[in-house]
Amino acid sequence: MIDLVEEIVVDGDITLGQFLKTEGIIESGGQAKWFLNEFEVFLNDELETRRGKKLNHQDRIDIPEVGSFLILHQGAE
Repeated sequence: MIDLVEEIVVDGDITLGQFLKTEGIIESGGQAKWFLNEFEVFLNDELETRRGKKLNHQDRIDIPEVGSFLILHQGAE
């Protein structure tokens, strides 16, 4: 099986909760805490439960039920 990673280009700071909402994984920011408690979300291969966790350039997010994502900050090298 090929591991497909969707590249997400962001402009400026973004938190895990904002990412979930922006990508349509949750409908509102208020659902972030619930989602992170109900589903396993891995940030760089470590379980992450903080919706306010800032995402950095080249952070990888893996959500087994949803997919894999690579955060790319616009203009970052």
